[in-house]
Amino acid sequence: MKCSWRITATLALGLLVNHQTRAGALETPDLLQGTDRLTLQGDIASNLVAGVDRFLLYEIYRSEAQRQRYWHRDYSSPAAYVKSVATNRASLAHILGVRDQRVPFGSPELEETLSEPALLLRTRDYDVLAVRWPVFTGVHGEGLLLLPRDRRVQAHVIAIPDPTQTPEQLAGLEPGVPPEQRYATRLAASGCRVLIPAVVGREMIQPQGRGRITAREFVYRPAYELGRHIIGYEVQKVLALVDWLEKDRSPDQKIGVAGWGDGGMLALYAAALDPRIRVAWVSGYFSDRRSLWQEPVDRNVFGLLEQFGDAELASLVYSNTLIIEAAKAPEATYSGAGVGAPSQVVTPPLTEVQSEFEKAARLCGLKTDDARLQFHSSSQGHGPPSTTEATQAFLSALSPGTALATPPDISAKPNRVRDAAARESRQIDELDRFTQRLLVESPYVRQQFMKDLDTSSLERFRQTSERYRQIFGRDIIGQFDQPLLPFNARTRKSYDKEKWTGYEVVLDVFPDLIAYGLLLVPKDLSVGERRPVVVCQHGLEGRPQDTIGEAGFNFYSAFAARLAEQGFITFAPQNLYIFGDRFRTLQRKANPIGKTLFSVMVPQHQQITEWLKTLPFVDPARIGFYGLSYGGKSAMRIPPLVTNYCLSICSADFNDWVWKNASTRSPYSYAFMGEYEIFEFDLGSTFNYSEMAALIAPRPFMVERGHMDGVSPDETVAYEFAKVRYLYEAQLHLPPDDCQLEVFVGPHQVHGVGTFKFLHEHLRWPER
Repeated sequence: MKCSWRITATLALGLLVNHQTRAGALETPDLLQGTDRLTLQGDIASNLVAGVDRFLLYEIYRSEAQRQRYWHRDYSSPAAYVKSVATNRASLAHILGVRDQRVPFGSPELEETLSEPALLLRTRDYDVLAVRWPVFTGVHGEGLLLLPRDRRVQAHVIAIPDPTQTPEQLAGLEPGVPPEQRYATRLAASGCRVLIPAVVGREMIQPQGRGRITAREFVYRPAYELGRHIIGYEVQKVLALVDWLEKDRSPDQKIGVAGWGDGGMLALYAAALDPRIRVAWVSGYFSDRRSLWQEPVDRNVFGLLEQFGDAELASLVYSNTLIIEAAKAPEATYSGAGVGAPSQVVTPPLTEVQSEFEKAARLCGLKTDDARLQFHSSSQGHGPPSTTEATQAFLSALSPGTALATPPDISAKPNRVRDAAARESRQIDELDRFTQRLLVESPYVRQQFMKDLDTSSLERFRQTSERYRQIFGRDIIGQFDQPLLPFNARTRKSYDKEKWTGYEVVLDVFPDLIAYGLLLVPKDLSVGERRPVVVCQHGLEGRPQDTIGEAGFNFYSAFAARLAEQGFITFAPQNLYIFGDRFRTLQRKANPIGKTLFSVMVPQHQQITEWLKTLPFVDPARIGFYGLSYGGKSAMRIPPLVTNYCLSICSADFNDWVWKNASTRSPYSYAFMGEYEIFEFDLGSTFNYSEMAALIAPRPFMVERGHMDGVSPDETVAYEFAKVRYLYEAQLHLPPDDCQLEVFVGPHQVHGVGTFKFLHEHLRWPER
């Protein structure tokens, strides 16, 4: 009987390639019919991640050639040019998070107390004063004002320090910047009114006594989740000064910005956004940005390279003056020790800086000797910043004919200098409180965003949800605009168990990109029978083999194997989140081109499900998704875009996701944890988990939750799930069983009780 059973099952599967008989019984086939033999050896998961790495690096490389589709420059006149790039400027403001209304003010405040006067130093040529100014509600800029004495102001300058510098160092009140590099004091001695705003540094801090992280990354993480950015916050502080200076200047006085390192970066962004800045000087920061993924994560701007390299940013300054100085960058290596992202700041080769400058000139329709776009080099691009030549060029562009003063001798002892550490702490606290207010308001922002979702009927819901699905795929997940390759399926038998046979499967997806997984086929299939499939997705650092109990991760409860024993066909894909920094840097590479890890995993799952539908024993209408932990994250992001999935189960992950990423109060927050890749730009304004679930609806949806799961507390799971239940039952009038939450007494694991019943019910497969 056993031999006969095997013959029937094999014929029904249509799987045999070579029928070999041993002791009168047919062998289980070594590969699936219609596939090639899988010969790939070694760690296929490692091979997959390496292929994605190559794929993303190529996409970064070719992003430059793709940018022109976003630009429609009109060179007929300066006014026409400014109008023609207005859309690009608005896009830049959006991805930098420059969105909040600035507070008007009459002038900066003198920052003084009875024991600390605002006047810090009086020299022969200028006074140095401590000042602060409002930016937006609850947020102020702080820094120094260098005010010329006994002479007319020639121009107005905002000198932006690098995070490794303080305003006091740049002004010569404290050691740290050599006199010849203190361009702010030279400009002040030359008759310029100079403002030096403080910027948040990259020193390691330990907020609330938790994970060690750089100060800038701490501000960056929650802001990024809410569609803001530390870059945008600091650009806003600069633009708030521009607002004031524009009102306070005489018609012949120009406004200029200058900076070195990240200060140069902020100067470039500010000048690109605001044409009122007539002259910008960028030192030690100008390149093609293809290595942005290696730079500090607080420079990570989602989608930047889709439209902008530094040359394209420079082209937004056209009609004003931009001075590029190739100089040594503030070189540093950040190990990520603690919970931060490893990174480095390096000085780009002079040839790269020159090439990007020449490209900028072409984009602006200028010759490389045009005074509106100037190039200066300090010792072949590796010398100190703020050379006399570059500083004089900046001053001449601001105030033609004005001679640059020699570096002033600051021998007088300043009054009590401000505590830079205390000031930075205030700056961080203000920005954090502002971001936390955005978090509190975010449910109402998302509600307004989703207002066009029509639930008056299922048909109207399907029609109106499609627009949101497109936004989710294009703007949040990120989609590659290229077709899937032919499957080129390769398989090999890897498991022969009592009730199922396991095959390793590799499929082509994009060039260099494969999908890999483990297909379990029950041995009791009948002739012509088509069965449902459950795609069983592992979590962080997992593998397909974990889902069948082959590794030490007991929290999977061998759910793929157990479901196969119940008669389901199962497929366990290898997702990208494995090998620590290797996969986390994939997110770093994807973000600048407007993509994420899921930009790769969605087409992988699309290819997997398309291939599964071709198998003669699979019912293409009954393919479900079940993911644990990071696989639960996948359950919220992949089925909305891969509609081949007829249902989705999110296990050990569902919660108020925006809160979990953006809160700096909650002990559950990723703001203090080592998953630096986890943050997704602007989810707070668009899609929390209930909004993602709306893109799964009206397909059945379930959440599996252990009371002791450390992902989040029960109440945040219940809070977010209540909104999903309301949509399914109260608005769409779907059966109660279509949207379920099972809470069990247990930890972060597959429980496999209510979820298994859910699968049996909705995939129409009888329980055994």
